[in-house]
Amino acid sequence: MPAAILKQISGAVGNLDPREVRREAEKPFHVGLAAGDEREYRRLVQFLLPDGISDRKAERGAQRIVRVERSTDYDRCDFGVAASGPMPSHFYPLEEAVTRFVERHEELWISVAGRFPAFRDPVVDGLIGKIARENAVFAIATALPNLAPFLGFAWAVGELASDTAFLTVNQIRLAFLIAAASDSPVGYVEQRGQIASIITSAFGWRALARELVSKVPFGGGIVPKAAVAFAGTYVVGLGLDRYQRLGRGLTAAEKREMYALALQRGREIVHEIVGRLR
Repeated sequence: MPAAILKQISGAVGNLDPREVRREAEKPFHVGLAAGDEREYRRLVQFLLPDGISDRKAERGAQRIVRVERSTDYDRCDFGVAASGPMPSHFYPLEEAVTRFVERHEELWISVAGRFPAFRDPVVDGLIGKIARENAVFAIATALPNLAPFLGFAWAVGELASDTAFLTVNQIRLAFLIAAASDSPVGYVEQRGQIASIITSAFGWRALARELVSKVPFGGGIVPKAAVAFAGTYVVGLGLDRYQRLGRGLTAAEKREMYALALQRGREIVHEIVGRLR
């Protein structure tokens, strides 16, 4: 591992504070439950707090629930779930509640997912896709520095001599976010094994990107480079998710399979981004 790049990663990690993610996980919110009778209300509660969860999680979740009994209760809620009947725009039918929440309330993803299991997997999927896309855009910014300000990365391009440092630190940030969304401990000590794995794998993705870029005509390397940034981050995210759910990461065969799928998706996303820039 090149010492200079490792030093850049160490320096960049110093600017990544897990306490920010912990604060995000504790962001206050209230979810309303609108039901016509007691049976419907218990069904909505069961959706948010299913049997089998720990007493701690049940208690933390219950503190965020508001039973809608009068019209003024709607205004107390950041979003809500309704069993039936007319509802305000920030309340959603039970069968659509998770999808609508993920689409409309990104600022509450971590806090809600950490308390209510039904939201956990869709939120983690959203986090993996978001950070993978960020890393793809950053790879484009380093290849086209004149466009960096328009992509929102001018500061990073100027401060980091290696895009490997930025991509790696963003993957560590993803590790923090997935842990928080999974209601697991967040931090460098708490997640030292996951972080070590991310740093170790960073140079494998870097070497692969260089190999792909070398095989395309001059000027065409932006697409494979950014696609690798997307795919590498996506696979890292899937491994982190697997670890949080099952206590183990992806196997080598699973990584290869997931990487092939993610690389194709990454190419499509990069072509889309570059096309808009042109």
